Amino acid sequence: MADQPALNTMSFEAKPVMLNVIRHERQKFYDLVEDPANWNVQSRCIEWETRDLVGHMIDVTEAYLQRWDVARQGGTAESYGLLVMADRANERAQAFRTLPREEAISRLRKASDELLAILDAVTEDEWSNFLVPHAYMGPLPTLFYFSFQIMDYGVHTWDIRYGLGDTLGVLEERTAGVLVPYMFVLMSATVDAGSAAGLETTYGIEVSGEWGGKWRVDVAGGRFTYAPEEEGFKGSRALFSFDPSSFVLRSRCRLRARDPAALPPCPRRARPRADGPPSAARRALPEVGSPPAGPARAVRAAPSRIVRGARACHRSGQRGSG
Repeated sequence: MADQPALNTMSFEAKPVMLNVIRHERQKFYDLVEDPANWNVQSRCIEWETRDLVGHMIDVTEAYLQRWDVARQGGTAESYGLLVMADRANERAQAFRTLPREEAISRLRKASDELLAILDAVTEDEWSNFLVPHAYMGPLPTLFYFSFQIMDYGVHTWDIRYGLGDTLGVLEERTAGVLVPYMFVLMSATVDAGSAAGLETTYGIEVSGEWGGKWRVDVAGGRFTYAPEEEGFKGSRALFSFDPSSFVLRSRCRLRARDPAALPPCPRRARPRADGPPSAARRALPEVGSPPAGPARAVRAAPSRIVRGARACHRSGQRGSG
């Protein structure tokens, strides 16, 4: 395993790969939702059936198009904040239940094709410098919208398959791999500083394969920070090892502790519900109990007090995902 991925998927050089993954996962999503037998299947998100995942994708895709127009015109748009993301996304997704299945899918296809045309045309300068106002996170560089599409189509396809009985399914390695660096961004953006007050710790995360790498995580001052590991995890309290799929699915609170590569189960209030982090991002930062004797040790099933929070996930318990 390399210390860092061979391809930096936050760089413009990754654009062709990101687009290819979006199209690949989008087709897999369409293959499932276009089967009438799957329309009312309960997904991994307990408040959402397959039809609600389609509604969610209509909601976010059309919102991206609207906000892209705002950005092009030099305007601003309201940011609702992460505190309301789960509830608002849930309400908006379920609002599309009134649409007939064929109409809902057609509407999503139209919006998605328009968005992909925009993403296809993104220039190297726009990749990092053109800011589009996200409904919940404020202005973000264009590159993040590529990852959001992969998260949505990739993870929500997994959610449907889970509902169809494939409870041990995994994300394709490339799909999960391109998302690895974005999981750290999401973790750092969904910290509950209040719960983390007074906590200071350091631990390591390593992800296997060509898309993997090694990172050092520091928790201090109510913040979650991370950087490539360069000192062999010296001074770390613990080391967590993942493959790309388990890292992404666990970061998105999809896996339970029965998976030997998974972290402890998300708190009940943070299990998959509607897209968004827990309400008010109210999960504690990683907590560490007594340090292990000797150097950092690899952890297959993490101790119950390590890394319970700071993962971008869904707000509430097993009810009706990003």
